[in-house]
Amino acid sequence: MDLSLTADHQAFRDELRAWLADNLDRTWADALRDPGNGEHELIELRRDWQRKLYAAGYLGMSFPREWGGRNATQVEEVILAEELSRVDAPMYLNSLGLGLCAPALIHHGTEEQRRRFIPAMLNADEIWCQGFSEPGAGSDLASLRTRAELDGDSFVLNGQKCWTTFGPWADWIFVLARTDKDDRYGGISFILVDLKSDGVDVRPLKQITGESEFGEVFFENVRVPRDNLVGEVGEGWRIAMTVLGYERGATTMATAARLGNALRSLVATCKELGLEDTATRRRLGKLIIDWQVLYSNGYRTLAGLDAGEAPGPESSVEKLFWSEFDQRLQTAAQELLGPGAQLERFDSNARPDVDWPRDFLWSRAETIFSGSSEIQRNIIAKRVLGLPQG
Repeated sequence: MDLSLTADHQAFRDELRAWLADNLDRTWADALRDPGNGEHELIELRRDWQRKLYAAGYLGMSFPREWGGRNATQVEEVILAEELSRVDAPMYLNSLGLGLCAPALIHHGTEEQRRRFIPAMLNADEIWCQGFSEPGAGSDLASLRTRAELDGDSFVLNGQKCWTTFGPWADWIFVLARTDKDDRYGGISFILVDLKSDGVDVRPLKQITGESEFGEVFFENVRVPRDNLVGEVGEGWRIAMTVLGYERGATTMATAARLGNALRSLVATCKELGLEDTATRRRLGKLIIDWQVLYSNGYRTLAGLDAGEAPGPESSVEKLFWSEFDQRLQTAAQELLGPGAQLERFDSNARPDVDWPRDFLWSRAETIFSGSSEIQRNIIAKRVLGLPQG
């Protein structure tokens, strides 16, 4: 397996770096520290940044041109995500639409669905959220109870989704709903729902970070055209595995770049404070080794994408590793830096390049979302290592 970038990939990365140097007006850390930016202002900043990226040809690059892309490969997509994280650019707003729903449409949708939805995802005209988790079906997603009953040319949806990222800001949601109550896996379908439909109620959820990025979504006799079904009735679980593979593994390089920025900041702060004792150096050294492992795993995914392979169950290895690594990193920052790591971002004494309090709180969720660490270990045991059922 060749883990090095080709000459063409290196040329693309150099071109992208030059464009970012000329066009990135402010980092995400700068935007977060601006007291004039509330949640709405930050959402619109991300929308504007997405449109700027799209106008320059840097979004949906692996999508065919007829869907608004530029016929590049997944490798360029990964390089883009890594470089955006490296310079701390704002995350483009429609990350769930482009990162999760679009791959589902590409692999399983109709040509009409691709043409209808993907261009509007790319230019941020329609923002998407993900309707998988429910109050009684988080890690055990197959226990979901939201129902979709076929009535003529429409599905009638009833149920609830929770932990819905961007729910309060989204226009559309891709939903897993039960179409057969007697078939645990084969009775689930993948349906696209307009959040402006009658009977939809979206409520913000306040998070431990103080933000309301999450929402909960209620469906009460919501009628959805049958044409909004992706794939066939009962294929939702198979489609969801495609989506979760991209969510867990294909973003590893971007995650590694983001965590690398935080790790470098931690090392620099320890040096500034004179924390160079043996115990501190050993702890930082272990984190650096872990980060190198994470980065190497990202290159393994990159090599697979370059060979035309969709992320498989091995993506659970990467998701498990980066989520637990981030918690170790954030805990180390709190313990090594003490009160300095507890300064909130608007404090004039806080470091300008990292928001330790928010990042520590946010990392608590990383071993839960996209499948908990326990679920990832089960997937690795069964589908990667082939271990017998206990």
